[in-house]
Amino acid sequence: MKKLLFALLVTILTLSNVVQAVGIKPDDEKPAFKGVNYSGEYACHGTNDQVGDYDVSVTMRINRVSSYGSFGAYYFDTQTENSLIYRGQAVADGNRLAISFNLSDKRSAEHSTGIATIKKNAQGHWSFRKLYFESDDNGGIYGIENCVMKASLAVPVKKSVKPIANKPSQAKPTQAEQLPSN
Repeated sequence: MKKLLFALLVTILTLSNVVQAVGIKPDDEKPAFKGVNYSGEYACHGTNDQVGDYDVSVTMRINRVSSYGSFGAYYFDTQTENSLIYRGQAVADGNRLAISFNLSDKRSAEHSTGIATIKKNAQGHWSFRKLYFESDDNGGIYGIENCVMKASLAVPVKKSVKPIANKPSQAKPTQAEQLPSN
């Protein structure tokens, strides 16, 4: 029993040292999200071989719990012209996006997977061009969507400002300090 407890203790300490050595931090110690918040409503025009030309709207909302550093995690909802909503997710690493969502609620749902680069267009609006693939029983289809932000949903993060204390040399002397000493 003592050998088992000793082995368990050694294992825990070894794992702890490995975690510290590679820089893995617990969730509560993740660096704050410092990337660009691409949350917003986007108008998209797309085309593929199956549907032809079409228009959809996309809503991206940041998932603050899962976003950290330059990595942004997003809820990604696509609404079609006939009000169907496909719910999915997107991740951003800098200005690169990876996007995925189910095309149905079925257990054996077909998926859409896309990649995009997001940047500001000439009018200063966030925009992205998504290349995507959708699987189906016939080998799948691919398409392109060009999306432009029509309304931002990003909420600015309030930064706390610490007041600067007066240095002793800058502090005004009290009335007692101004009186001449005897």
